[in-house]
Amino acid sequence: MAANVFPFRDARAAPDPVLEAGPVALGPQPVPLVLDNGSFQARAGWACPGPDPGPEPRLQFRSVCARGRGGARGGAGPQVGNALGSLEPLRWMLRSPFDRNVPVNLELQELLLDYSFQHLGVSSQGCVDHPIVLTEAVCNPLYSRQMMSELLFECYGIPKVAYGIDSLFSFYHNTPKNLISSGLIISSGYQCTHILPILEGRLDAKNCKRINLGGSQAAGYLQRLLQLKYPGHLAAITLSRMEEILHEHSYIAEDYVEELQKWRCPDYYENNVHKMQLPFSSKLLGSTLTSEEKQERRQQQLRRLQELNARRREEKLQLDQERLDRLLYVQELLEDGQMDQFHKALIELNMDSPEELQSYIQKLSVAVEQAKQKILQAEVSLEVDVVDSKPETPDLEQLEPSLEEVESINDFEPLFSDETPEAEKPVTTVQPVFNLAAYHQLFVGTERIRAPEIIFQPSLIGEEQAGIAETLQYILDRYPKDIQELLVQNVFLTGGNMMYPGMKARIEKELLEMRPFQSSFQVQLASNPVLDAWYGARDWALDRLDDGDVWITRQDYEEKGGGYLKEHCASNVYVPIRLPRQASRSDAQAASKGGAGEQA
Repeated sequence: MAANVFPFRDARAAPDPVLEAGPVALGPQPVPLVLDNGSFQARAGWACPGPDPGPEPRLQFRSVCARGRGGARGGAGPQVGNALGSLEPLRWMLRSPFDRNVPVNLELQELLLDYSFQHLGVSSQGCVDHPIVLTEAVCNPLYSRQMMSELLFECYGIPKVAYGIDSLFSFYHNTPKNLISSGLIISSGYQCTHILPILEGRLDAKNCKRINLGGSQAAGYLQRLLQLKYPGHLAAITLSRMEEILHEHSYIAEDYVEELQKWRCPDYYENNVHKMQLPFSSKLLGSTLTSEEKQERRQQQLRRLQELNARRREEKLQLDQERLDRLLYVQELLEDGQMDQFHKALIELNMDSPEELQSYIQKLSVAVEQAKQKILQAEVSLEVDVVDSKPETPDLEQLEPSLEEVESINDFEPLFSDETPEAEKPVTTVQPVFNLAAYHQLFVGTERIRAPEIIFQPSLIGEEQAGIAETLQYILDRYPKDIQELLVQNVFLTGGNMMYPGMKARIEKELLEMRPFQSSFQVQLASNPVLDAWYGARDWALDRLDDGDVWITRQDYEEKGGGYLKEHCASNVYVPIRLPRQASRSDAQAASKGGAGEQA
């Protein structure tokens, strides 16, 4: 393989098997189910007690659904997650329960939960008899939580549920146990980027901020850049391939302007450009076919069309013949005097009179006869074509020249003796050298840093938002100096969009520019930015399985509503809806009497 040439993997998801819960999950005490409900990928698994709770979530799939149609692969039912295989053929049919990172579509969310419970092997009859730990968005709207609680308690009949923020679960997993710490969490996912201040182990919800940019916007920006650069490959530059480039070939520049200056150097460009090889066929249509092969191909296509037309004529003739036989049978009933059966058959044929029946019989007889003639003519013409296509043998006697013709040719030979050798030389046509593989290559140069840069500079895609550095500075300025110093000692990076090479160095550079001279700070990247949220939720569930102050039971749901939340170290802050108190009837009567007295 040539240097810096990378083929697209075009990974295709394999359908998830239906797993068994296992003996640990079926113990005397119900084992919690942990669901990391992400807008890009959902992760589900058991929080099994014991020294080895399991290496990773047993189920990981894309949070998308597609409604199947009759005749499509997989039947007419809805397809979810990895059952979809490749997403690109179904891109226009994909639907997600999320609006940005907030689930809002109850029906689609139910499909995702059905898929999770079914493939995890939940075997309880009529309900899901397991506690559930579910992640939710930062400052999740009460409507979304109410919808989710209603779905879990009413549809699945779960005993209790606990809600938490994915980035806080990740922070919990990477923090030593029984350590109440403060810090700043920078969490960037598929749809949004959040900066969350943590004070003494609890979220300061009033000062957390969201940037509406993530991996989805970076993939769309990269797709537009490459489609403008390669207009001949618009259809091949798909979102799935752009996500592959982002995940495997992009990086964050520590200094964006300085890095762009490096790319202006031809040697640096040649050494660092990634040539993405699109799939292609080594044969160009019509490029290697001779005129005889083209003629033969046309003959085959013509023969195939003739056979197809003949088959259709035969099928139509068969249907017309069956209908004609049916009509003739009804006419025989009339001739035999069986009037009751004749009138019944006439009603079934949707006809009113024997004259109409006779008219139909005549028309069908003519149509059947004409169809038979056409089929016979088509067979004769096909035979004639086959006979005519045989090569004719030339008459050798006519091709032999006479003695007079030979002598006349010899008389003219000296006149053209100098030119004839040149005319007899074969003409060599110089074919231009065309590298088909190079034509199907995408040269990804500065695009490797331009696409992920949008979370630091949203203006690159025309978004009027502040980037990570400006938002970080804004949040720190809302605290006193001593709290700022405390927060920057533990800057924690998590989320799938934080996995770019160079991300940690870029955050450190931005902090170095905004912090006072000779001040210290500490930046930590999650051990696994993608799965640590699920690991943290699993650890949290095992530590607080018997703590009734953090679980929402069915009784809490029925008494306090679906939007109710019990707070804990990884949860949102519960802000109940304050409805205005309705005035009682006695207060209204007193107010009306007072108004009447004033008027008097």
